[in-house]
Amino acid sequence: MNKLDPANTAAFFRDIVKKEILEDGLEINIAGILASSDPASITYCNYARSGCEDVGINFKQIDATPDSIVPILSEVNSDKNIHGIFIYYPIWGDVRDGDIRDTVSPEKDVEGLTSYWIRKLYANDRFDGEEKQYKAILPCTPLAIIKLLEETDAYIPYGLPFKGKTITVFNRSEVVGKPLAYMLSNDGAKIYSFDITGGIVIDSAGTCSETVRVTREAALQESDIVITGVPSRQFEKISAKELKPGAICLNFSSVQNFESDAKAAAGRFIPRVGPMTVAMCMRNALQLYKNYHQDR
Repeated sequence: MNKLDPANTAAFFRDIVKKEILEDGLEINIAGILASSDPASITYCNYARSGCEDVGINFKQIDATPDSIVPILSEVNSDKNIHGIFIYYPIWGDVRDGDIRDTVSPEKDVEGLTSYWIRKLYANDRFDGEEKQYKAILPCTPLAIIKLLEETDAYIPYGLPFKGKTITVFNRSEVVGKPLAYMLSNDGAKIYSFDITGGIVIDSAGTCSETVRVTREAALQESDIVITGVPSRQFEKISAKELKPGAICLNFSSVQNFESDAKAAAGRFIPRVGPMTVAMCMRNALQLYKNYHQDR
């Protein structure tokens, strides 16, 4: 069976976090700010609460409105008893969401999406602290995807783990697709990054050229790994005939982007990422607590 279910891998990481919290007697408090009626946001909030409860993290849901979220976030940022923050998007559904995302204190940014952490990612700066003593926080869904790829034959457990691999990513969002592309590039891969305007190339040195374009056909024929996150049923699903033989395929969208024959033909097929995203959030929460809150 070529299907890889993320639930088992997620359970492995949750158990590591749970064991450390229990053995060290840690009291970690997370706030989840919900200012959206979007069903996906509510579901994510519920998953986050469940994930926190499972590993022994205290989760407090704070209900807000788009107009009240800024003062609420300011209060939570300054509360020394809160060690991590989730915000569930969309709130406004426009550029204002990005402004709110960047208001979260980097030392409490469980999802790793503030510009502080994203700048480090794009610069391939993997550490933080005055003496570079802490590992940098990485965005949860891209990190979850990479951890799942570690379970496949494409991953090399030394050096640059994706050196020599070509990877296509259908999603160039600031939240998942773009940081994922650079994380994979930092690990040695050549990336074809697609959005609705088409495909661009990010080489293994992290150099992006907006002027160098690539077609879907050429990218898929060359790619050892194909990652999709297109939340639209208008997206033309990827078929087996488009894939390089044995390609690893991963879908992180709520909409399946692969035809049935592509799933069957894939060297490994990963149908979803959700459980691993939550597990990586728990991992980040523990890391933030140990780095910035435990001894203060």
